[in-house]
Amino acid sequence: MQKNMRYKTSPDSPWPVPGAGQGRKPAKCIAVLGTGSDVGKSVLAAGLCRIFKQLGYRVAPFKAQNMSNNSGVTPEGLEMGRAQIVQAEACGLAPHVDMNPVLLKPSGEMGSQVVLLGRVYKNSTAREYYQQKADLEIEARAALDRLRQEYDLVVMEGAGSCAEVNLMEDDFVNLRMAEYAQADVVLAADIHRGGVFAQIVGTLACLDGRQLEMIKGFIINRFRGDVSLFGSGVDWIEQKTGKPVLGVVPWYQGITIEAEDSVVLERSNLEQSFDRSRPCIAVVRLPHVSNFTDFHSLARTPEVSCGFLEEPGDLSRFQAVILPGSKNTRADLDWLRHSGWAEEIDAFARDGGHVLGICGGYQMLGHAVDDPEGLEGPAGSTPGLGLLPVRTRLQAPKTTSWSEFSWGRARGCGYEIHMGCTEMFGKGLPLLEVVKRNRISCQDADGCISADGRILGCYMHGFFDEPQILAAWLRGIGVECAGSETKTGWLQARQQEYDRLAEHLRTSLDLKKIVDLARTDSQR
Repeated sequence: MQKNMRYKTSPDSPWPVPGAGQGRKPAKCIAVLGTGSDVGKSVLAAGLCRIFKQLGYRVAPFKAQNMSNNSGVTPEGLEMGRAQIVQAEACGLAPHVDMNPVLLKPSGEMGSQVVLLGRVYKNSTAREYYQQKADLEIEARAALDRLRQEYDLVVMEGAGSCAEVNLMEDDFVNLRMAEYAQADVVLAADIHRGGVFAQIVGTLACLDGRQLEMIKGFIINRFRGDVSLFGSGVDWIEQKTGKPVLGVVPWYQGITIEAEDSVVLERSNLEQSFDRSRPCIAVVRLPHVSNFTDFHSLARTPEVSCGFLEEPGDLSRFQAVILPGSKNTRADLDWLRHSGWAEEIDAFARDGGHVLGICGGYQMLGHAVDDPEGLEGPAGSTPGLGLLPVRTRLQAPKTTSWSEFSWGRARGCGYEIHMGCTEMFGKGLPLLEVVKRNRISCQDADGCISADGRILGCYMHGFFDEPQILAAWLRGIGVECAGSETKTGWLQARQQEYDRLAEHLRTSLDLKKIVDLARTDSQR
């Protein structure tokens, strides 16, 4: 296990330096737990973080354990879940691994990579992970303790349902962590999927008296239609449970908050979203897709239509095809071949199409991916698509860095999360010049571009987030975007989205009651 870490902020950091916090009373905690998975806990927590920041609180997010392949990197070069990075941004903070001390990254049906305090701890099966939970809980509690010494308020997020009775004994993310923090619990339910009354009452029925006392009220999320027509439903819930409904949140459109994991993609038929009147860009929906938020900025560019494709087919109608990151590159390479995708991508490239690979997608574009130590499964080698003159060897330790880079005259920043090293040979050329990693100046190269300039690959997540880089890539595939270089980048635009989310919640929540939860007993 790693030793406790202190917060570090360089003198040139744009983020505020946390207070020393030594000897102060631990911060109050509010926990947003759920009646099930994907009821909107992450977004609600992000919105509450923003509201409390606007009210003048020094607030920080926390989730003891995340399970997601959509991760990011802190300014120190440590890995954590994307949801808590989003929540940290909503708080106006740099993300720190104490906000998500344990991250599980599924690599197959039975196993996950365990990331502890930002670094790979080990690869575990589900059974092995449960045997380690006691030690991981100690680390998670210590991380929460450190946050509570640095901030005025901590907004905690649960995982899945807080009432899985067969798992509750070993569940240190939900009620047990909330009890440790003496947190007031807000239970989130999703009315869009139906059965909201059963969600709430059924969840309470699974809890004991001590746990019931922790729940202070409910937020009903994703309501469609006239909220005033649900008044009788609110009355029934409050009479049945003896606890208040703290808000009925309407369904929102036009607000973009990065999602926690790819369940968003799994329940969407995004192929239907392509607008044939604009140049279309296809992102291949890999079985082990990771970091799918790389394409949020591209998707909000009005000059193009971007979406995910799962089924292979004729790609000639697309301006470009993108291979995204993957948590299991070799398995996804096999899937590309067995599904017919490899043949279609090869034909598209031969016909003059533009192809981009990011991280795992970059590795797939090469001649082979070697895994002599069996880091992603059985040891061996898998032939790549052969579209770039590179070869990848998977090896530990994992590279995690926050990087600044240039592509010609365009400059950008992003993050790298990958196992292994990719070497170039033949007539390929480096794509990017990396000038800083984790705030330390360097002169490195990343990625590869084919001799004809149509096939590109790199390790840089967040590649499209800076307007200059986005515009340069679009011009390269034949799409002109007037004034793109001066548009607001996705990093800055996200701050506007958090304000819009906070305003949306303010109109539907009982803020007086919620703010009262943030007060200590002596303040009430």
